[in-house]
Amino acid sequence: MSRVRVLVGTRKGAFVLTSDGKRAEWDVSGPHFAGWEIYHLAGSPADPDRLYVSQSTSWFGQLVQRSDDGGETWRPVGNQFTYDGTPGTHQWYDGTPHPWEFARVWHLEPSLTDPDTVYAGVEDAALFRSGDGGQTWQELPGLRTHESGPRWQPGAGGMCLHTIVLDPRDPGRIYTAISAAGAFRSDDAGKTWRPINRGLRSEGIPNPEAEVGHCVHHLASHPSRPDVLFMQKHWDVMRTDDAGETWREISGNLPTDFGFVIDVHAHEPDTLYVVPIKSDSEHFPLDGQLQVYRSRSGGDEWEPLTKGLPQRNCYVNVLRDAMAVDSLDDCGVYFGTTGGQVYASPDGGDSWAPIVRDLPAVLSVEVQTLP
Repeated sequence: MSRVRVLVGTRKGAFVLTSDGKRAEWDVSGPHFAGWEIYHLAGSPADPDRLYVSQSTSWFGQLVQRSDDGGETWRPVGNQFTYDGTPGTHQWYDGTPHPWEFARVWHLEPSLTDPDTVYAGVEDAALFRSGDGGQTWQELPGLRTHESGPRWQPGAGGMCLHTIVLDPRDPGRIYTAISAAGAFRSDDAGKTWRPINRGLRSEGIPNPEAEVGHCVHHLASHPSRPDVLFMQKHWDVMRTDDAGETWREISGNLPTDFGFVIDVHAHEPDTLYVVPIKSDSEHFPLDGQLQVYRSRSGGDEWEPLTKGLPQRNCYVNVLRDAMAVDSLDDCGVYFGTTGGQVYASPDGGDSWAPIVRDLPAVLSVEVQTLP
């Protein structure tokens, strides 16, 4: 029977949760790297024992570590994240120029086919690549030095490159999302980039339909349809069927279309999941009721999923990297909250139960389906 490994990054360490294919009982290992903020913990699709972790503190800075045994042991790898030297600035919160400064790694995206290749999205927004298991990192400068770069500015959490989507059919195609700049696509393995934000509309910026300046929270896609992407934006849930050339809103009957996470069922490319949050100033569920919403039609029509979730006095948030799915026959869905709970559904969202409670605030959740 297959096993499942859930990788959880929190404000104060990492946790590894494991279960068999029934997903009824869970072993909890951790905290690993206690006291560190674990922005992302990710496993290689090409080698399930190869894990990468991004950790940071205000005292010791940024560190990437690697495990080759499924998280049993770890060792630091190369941690020289240096912008390629091209001078330039981006806009600060008040609109004034600000030099590019490296702060931390927000997201690690291992290659689909090579365990030694991994991408890193960082703050200030840039994309790095390693081809030697994280020992050395090289910036792909075509993104940061795009002609629109001087007009990018930070979102509330910083100017972060937080999402990387690799096309399983075309190794040259990469999607990224930056807060608050928008979505970008490369068709030549990261050498050149262009914004793919046509159809997005964002109130509060000088031109609501601008080429850049949109606060994209997360992107998701299904490997069987890599040209179809789904987006949770600062407001609005969006969909593209042409690799980002055009977007249309699919918020439909959601009670609010503000949120951070979005994900896709492992076997049903038109089944989506979001967690609506009350507003951009009140980052908690409406009426204190934690609800995941599911669409089985690729958007527009949504249903609330509440069985097993708290429906009174719940005021947690679910952050942008804190939802994932497994690939078992009965697709499991997982998400973590800022209240320290990790919820799992072994039946595609019909029912939920907490795997673990009372962790530090959850920053990221990834899932590996193991043989």
